[in-house]
Amino acid sequence: MSKPRVLVTRRIPQPGLDLLAPYVEMDLNSDDGALSRSDLIKRIGNVEGLLCLLTDVVDAEIMSRAPRLRAISNYAVGFNNIDIPEATRRGISVANTPGVLTETTADLAWALLMSAARRVVEADRFTREGRFESWDPMLMLGADVYGKTLGIIGLGRIGQAVARRARGFDMSVVYYSDPRLSAEEENSLGASFASMETLLRESDFISLHVPLTPCTRHLIGEKQFKMMKPTAVLVNTARGPVVDERALVQALRNGVIGAAGLDVYENEPELAEGLAECPNAVLLPHIASASVETRANMATMAAGNLLAMLKGRHTENIVNPEFLRNRPV
Repeated sequence: MSKPRVLVTRRIPQPGLDLLAPYVEMDLNSDDGALSRSDLIKRIGNVEGLLCLLTDVVDAEIMSRAPRLRAISNYAVGFNNIDIPEATRRGISVANTPGVLTETTADLAWALLMSAARRVVEADRFTREGRFESWDPMLMLGADVYGKTLGIIGLGRIGQAVARRARGFDMSVVYYSDPRLSAEEENSLGASFASMETLLRESDFISLHVPLTPCTRHLIGEKQFKMMKPTAVLVNTARGPVVDERALVQALRNGVIGAAGLDVYENEPELAEGLAECPNAVLLPHIASASVETRANMATMAAGNLLAMLKGRHTENIVNPEFLRNRPV
């Protein structure tokens, strides 16, 4: 019996590739960069399974070039790079990698929060440039984190992990999320529900943890920045387009807010004009899940998802279970 042909659009940690190798005929893009759209179209023609990344746009045109495609495994929690309704219409199952990167992403959100608050990157650059001459009572003054108010927008897995870490800093935690958590869950996390406006006005630190949907695109823009404290720090480890990046640049430049810590960008990998020149912005290259352990776990989960779907088995990570209605018998 022939093995199903699978396209892996970019090299992932070896444990994932090792899991796939015995069971599939693998076409692996071993180049350093992502596949171009034209290359993806050329290579997807006769594949049954696709293991892709957020950088791969898998839309109706791509699917139309792969008549045998029946399973897509996304190496990410998010899946806004895939046209889910089109996949469902074609009877193609789609899975993601949730849960496995929750704690690692929460760690990085806190790294951004503290780096922005205490001007860590700016101070590091200052020191490396040989400008540190002596201790100065006015040098690189930042903001305290301990005892402040943390506002979390989106209290799912990652948002809750961020909230749990706030206990060690004796912070007040307010959140906005739809749906709202139960009273028991709120008590467990020490988090209080607030309206979006109240959260924006009262929080010293605001951390975003929502998926990218039509409703969350530009959720934070000029109007929202004006509601925040002039000392507020915004952290985004969710999706870039949740923030209007041009409005953020203006808010940072004009002192509307104090600082920002970003791991994702609106038109990634491009930055909005002027963002790189903002000294009060900490900018990372989308590395929230980038620990050795987590990326390896993501690889084995993505590979396991793909194998299960190709074998017609259930995986709890399928994001469109309704695909079964349209799958050819």
